[in-house]
Amino acid sequence: MSLKKSLIVLFLLSSLTGMAQNSALFSQATEHYNKGEYSKAIENYEKILGNGEHSAELYFNLGNCYYKQNAIGPSILYYEKALLLKPNDAEILNNLGYAQNMRLDAVEEMPKTELGQLYDTVVNFLSFDQWAYLAVGLMLLFVFTYLTYFFLRFATQKRIAFITSVFALILGVLSILMAYLQFQQFTNDNPAIIFSKEIKISSEPNSNSEVVFTLHEGTKVNVLEELNDWKKIRLSDGQTGWLPKENLRLLKDF
Repeated sequence: MSLKKSLIVLFLLSSLTGMAQNSALFSQATEHYNKGEYSKAIENYEKILGNGEHSAELYFNLGNCYYKQNAIGPSILYYEKALLLKPNDAEILNNLGYAQNMRLDAVEEMPKTELGQLYDTVVNFLSFDQWAYLAVGLMLLFVFTYLTYFFLRFATQKRIAFITSVFALILGVLSILMAYLQFQQFTNDNPAIIFSKEIKISSEPNSNSEVVFTLHEGTKVNVLEELNDWKKIRLSDGQTGWLPKENLRLLKDF
């Protein structure tokens, strides 16, 4: 066997071994969770993360474990991570809502116009990779129906194939546009969750500056910039300030 083939076989074996190990860890974690052994379940889930596997289900289960322990920050963090990978999932949104009810901060979002709300609803209906997969599927449908048009004999069938191909093309182009817009939004936003029980937000990146407001564990913020060990954040109501970076956890830090 050549060296190249040996490396391929070794890679496949290691991949299968890793998948089997993660599957066993996931099953054990589920057993621990059902027995109320949440700390042990968390250990197993974190081992899976350490093996490089990330999924909405994994983060959702971690969120459930921390919620059962009344750990506000970690539970919201992992529910939000799950939501990034599986947008608009009803079960994730439901449990996230329960966890958010434990927060002390009630930050109201800046009002949006009806057009702005519609834009957010449409663009965020799917993640950018899901929009991309949909676009690929629609483009394949366009090619198939367009080619079929030339092989059909009856006018009615040809008309249906042609109209279907046109709609598939239009929807495919729109899906590509949605994927682009969602990706731009994803890259421009840098959300994080406050992990400290209470943290004073400063007007400047130093401990001697004026305190502008106070935040508590579980509050979601958007990180705007970083300077040394400080991060500038913005709340959904538009307020901004600085805090030491160890007081929050980034959502996109997969």
